[in-house]
Amino acid sequence: MERRKALGLIAATGAATAASFTAAPAFGAQTSRAAGQGKATTKGGYTFALDKNVRRTPVRFKNRYGIEVAADLYVPKNARGKRPALVVSGPFGAVKEQSSGLYANEFARRGYVALAFDPSFTGESGGTVRDVASPDFYTEDYSAAVDFLGLQKNVDRERIGAQAVCGLSGMALTAAAADSRIKAVATASMYDMSRSMSRSHQDSYTHEQRQKVVDYLSRQRWIDAERGTYARGSHEVPFDENGNVAPSDRILPKTLPADADPVTANFFDYYRTERGYHPRSMNSTTAWTATTPMSFFAFPLMTNIDILAPRKALLVAGADAHSRYYSEDVQAKAPDTVDLVIVPGADHVDLYDRKDLIPFDRLDEFFTKNFA
Repeated sequence: MERRKALGLIAATGAATAASFTAAPAFGAQTSRAAGQGKATTKGGYTFALDKNVRRTPVRFKNRYGIEVAADLYVPKNARGKRPALVVSGPFGAVKEQSSGLYANEFARRGYVALAFDPSFTGESGGTVRDVASPDFYTEDYSAAVDFLGLQKNVDRERIGAQAVCGLSGMALTAAAADSRIKAVATASMYDMSRSMSRSHQDSYTHEQRQKVVDYLSRQRWIDAERGTYARGSHEVPFDENGNVAPSDRILPKTLPADADPVTANFFDYYRTERGYHPRSMNSTTAWTATTPMSFFAFPLMTNIDILAPRKALLVAGADAHSRYYSEDVQAKAPDTVDLVIVPGADHVDLYDRKDLIPFDRLDEFFTKNFA
């Protein structure tokens, strides 16, 4: 079943849009097929084990808007001299204890200094309104992370890159195009969140539907202003069978329906089970603020991808991923700058944590070559 229908299923199984924040389940609360709490607990709150040759340190730094960004710094033990470094974040709605931390841990094992961060307003990072997303702020967070890495005595400023996963990939590519300190950028299971929210999966929104979404978001602004709260709602807004906007206050259902489509089932299998559950992850527990899509309608990502050159990008996508076309379309726009790797037998979520499928050797080779 296509992604658009999956969103409709999520909307049908969730509650109506809330007028205020939906409380996240307690760390340890039981849900059907959601035993991830136990796995995260046994790994110190992380969904993966720290490599024995890597040291992880919680750090904080501020972006240029003054928001404090929370991150984990992964450093290879017994490393000498100045090291190449990577900024890592994503997926959209995840936290640093999930996929981005796993990537940072693996790169540090291979000799990099790697920084996995929570985007502004999410996870342990600052920001007054919680769980609101912005293409501008999230792009800035990458550059702020570069600031931090470049001040570390064990980092070579001329060898700093970015590795993004899923929905933070568009922000990483946008940041790299505008910030030449980022010498190379790679993505995995890329999503273009501006395109996703403003046009839906495979650009399936009609012009009328796009206008309905804008009208829904505009009405929600009045509701939030009148109530002094920030409602939760679907960031990619679905429609019901009658053609009406049908948002939900959850990204994923609490329990997986027996007839769930493959896309919902794949996301559920990561975020709502012991494989990847985390209590601070919106994808595991709740949803974004309902008006989050407004800024993504207004500000498209990767508009200036053509000026990334002569620096390079490498996009990795699963052969069976519903999101594969995002990477293919970006590669087609800048074929001399952007390379594409398709992983056989991999779906979208496999590249979050399946180390047997994530082409870390290829990614390591890419960064090594482009840092030379």
